[in-house]
Amino acid sequence: MESLKTSYPLCGTFGMICTSSAIATAVGMGVLERGGNAFDAAVSAALAMQVVMPDQNGPAGEVAAVFYSRREEAARVLCGQGVAPASATAAQFESLDLTHIPRTGLLAAVTPGAFDAWLLLLREYGTLSLHDAFEPAIRYARRGYPLLPRTVAYLAKAAKLFRQEWTTSAASFLRNGDVPQAGELFENRPLAGTFQRVCEEAASASRDRDRQIDAARRIFATGFVAEIMDRFARRPVMDSSGSRHSGLLTGDDIAAWRATIEPPCIADYEDLTLAKPGPWSQGPVFLQQLQLLRGFELRSLDPCGADFVHLVAEAAKLAFADKGEYYGDPAFAEVPMAELLAEDYAMSRRRLIDLRQASTAIRPGRLGGQNETLPPATARRVAAIGTPRDTAHIDVADCHGNMISATPSGGWFDESPIIAELGFPLSTRGQHFRLRPGHPNALAPRKRPLTTLSATIALRDGEPYMAFGTPGGDQQDQWSLIFLLRHLHGAMDIADANAAPMFHTRSFYSSYAPFKADPGRLIIEHSMPEATVAELRRRGHDIRIGGPPADHYAAQNFGTLSAIRRARGLLEATASGRWPYAYCAGR
Repeated sequence: MESLKTSYPLCGTFGMICTSSAIATAVGMGVLERGGNAFDAAVSAALAMQVVMPDQNGPAGEVAAVFYSRREEAARVLCGQGVAPASATAAQFESLDLTHIPRTGLLAAVTPGAFDAWLLLLREYGTLSLHDAFEPAIRYARRGYPLLPRTVAYLAKAAKLFRQEWTTSAASFLRNGDVPQAGELFENRPLAGTFQRVCEEAASASRDRDRQIDAARRIFATGFVAEIMDRFARRPVMDSSGSRHSGLLTGDDIAAWRATIEPPCIADYEDLTLAKPGPWSQGPVFLQQLQLLRGFELRSLDPCGADFVHLVAEAAKLAFADKGEYYGDPAFAEVPMAELLAEDYAMSRRRLIDLRQASTAIRPGRLGGQNETLPPATARRVAAIGTPRDTAHIDVADCHGNMISATPSGGWFDESPIIAELGFPLSTRGQHFRLRPGHPNALAPRKRPLTTLSATIALRDGEPYMAFGTPGGDQQDQWSLIFLLRHLHGAMDIADANAAPMFHTRSFYSSYAPFKADPGRLIIEHSMPEATVAELRRRGHDIRIGGPPADHYAAQNFGTLSAIRRARGLLEATASGRWPYAYCAGR
């Protein structure tokens, strides 16, 4: 493909950070400049982002991260996905006459994951003190930060609910009942107080760095923070079912859970080894798509042409159909990951791809048997594209050889009411659970919901080559895959691969209740060549064109991908121009 150069990656040798927030990027880069490592920078940036982007992540939300530790010379996964309460069962929801877990309110609350996960990473792999890690977040929460236009847009959508039902949220985010303006300096003093008190109580518990971090984790899980969350979850609040329900989460649930460090799920492609979170996330679907696509000659295809788009979209349909059928918390379900990534299975699935015609069927595979096409009646079309909830992303690399890619999310202020004393809401990630018995992602006590959160580390010859990822729900491992394929096969540097027009399919069951599918639907960015779009329509794709980046919600249609690559002795970084507040820094 011949085209003009559109952008250049940021280059340096000392360190690089990319995040969904210019403020968080500045915080993280400041940590690197002061001698912190990549993990210190990620933690401090993430804590700041919980303050300045409360519509995208929060302390009680969750995080999935993949990182490479130079000390251990290995890739690891940070699991900050909380679990269902001990009393959460399908029978409990049936007794409430609910067919799925409400998307908003308190019934979807799982144990908070992000706070503990970031502190686990800081303790085991970072060098900063607890106070230094939290100081920027506390400062922005206390002194204020400029509200982003999209934050204000979400506030405007939720304002009526806040005024009428979620009065603690109204008191926290509205100004005398009115929506604040974009760019307005905004404070969250309760959150500043929460973080400050955690740090002070931890400092009183010990003068040792590691013991202080341990104490902070205990204070959140069993101390005043957990006590306040427990009390708040017991009060009935309005949710998306149209009724008021109290939550199932208790202090005992919070006390019983801790974040973990796990081995990654890996697969080789070309000369890279790709490391992803396990099947409690959608991460392995990225690897399944690569397994399917390795049977085709991608290098000869125009990376913005119809053949490329069609092939990648058809492979995604098959891989995501398997995700919906097989993925779930491996502590509760036997997820046949080795078989799903095996070459003989991929070969049998490749035969289903018609290079001339788009598929509208949802076709999960049957391991050791025939591929199954689900009855058309189960594939219910979504009425409109809509505006999905969004997430944040962080990539960091340092001069020591450490690298991390992380996707924090949840604890969104417009999906659960603010806990006034703490300054943040609970997570609603439980909405991903199915209430269908026997499904790998069926609701069960103390089980992780199948999250959409994903992140990627690519290794070359055992060394960290690239960290990359994006917000975007079910689209995360479509956009990330397209980026990688264009970089590897389309002779694009990481900036151009990021800027090239994106696309994604919704021809599979959504991860969000009520789990609808949109058979044949292909969403294409407005900058895609007209000839490509015309040919895809001819092949039977149901095309929808996404709007320009000036739209505050356009980033949710096509992601805010960022990436950091280490090659030829240099670090290179790119942040998406689709979201004007994503930012890279480095030197």
